[in-house]
Amino acid sequence: MIKALLFDLNGTIIDILTDESRDEIYRTVANLLSFYGAATSADDFRELYWRLNKDMRRDSAEEFPEFDVLEIFQSIIDERAGDYTWSLPPEKRRLLPEILAETFRAASLLRLRLYPGAREVLNYLRANYTIAAVSDAQRLWAVAELDCVGLTGYFQPIVISSDFGFRKPDPRMYANALETLDVTPDEAIFIGNDMYRDVWGAHRAGMKTVFFKSGQGDQKSHGVDPDYIIYDFGQLPDAIRFLS
Repeated sequence: MIKALLFDLNGTIIDILTDESRDEIYRTVANLLSFYGAATSADDFRELYWRLNKDMRRDSAEEFPEFDVLEIFQSIIDERAGDYTWSLPPEKRRLLPEILAETFRAASLLRLRLYPGAREVLNYLRANYTIAAVSDAQRLWAVAELDCVGLTGYFQPIVISSDFGFRKPDPRMYANALETLDVTPDEAIFIGNDMYRDVWGAHRAGMKTVFFKSGQGDQKSHGVDPDYIIYDFGQLPDAIRFLS
């Protein structure tokens, strides 16, 4: 008997597009850093951000490492801080990594919306199942983006990779949600858009899977076929009924 539905977020429920290559992002955040006394240029900030990101993942002991954007921005502040930075009120200094990370994400965001029918389908499903989210993301961004699309309170728990330092397809991502929900893998279905991180990973964790062919994520088979494929979010209730 299926008791719980576990959802990936971006590319599955949320139609999101970001572009971290745009020069405007680095100019904007570099200017903001300078306003807080951490003088830098757009090129310097770009190089530093991606170097710290790469180093964090390289130095991780995890097979599928995740970065921590707040730790990265704290390191940037520590490396570039000037006297004015240290003269700021302690509470303001404490919030700087969040402010900078939110600005970075907002500047890179080009599209943020639900897939057609997603809200109606989720409203229907949560009347009959417990629904949870298991997502590779930064919690600071993911929770705010859920609120932006009107889905605050829909998922419990919300398992986010940045909280753990590893990402899907690490089996602990799925296990954490299943344990919190107190359900076994055969009592849950995973719905995602990535054939490797969602389908292969959830299958390895013992769950049935629904693959939403949204066009985002890895579309290639990795030796495991999804139990059901949908091409429109409105097809999901039929998939759940078929697999239950």
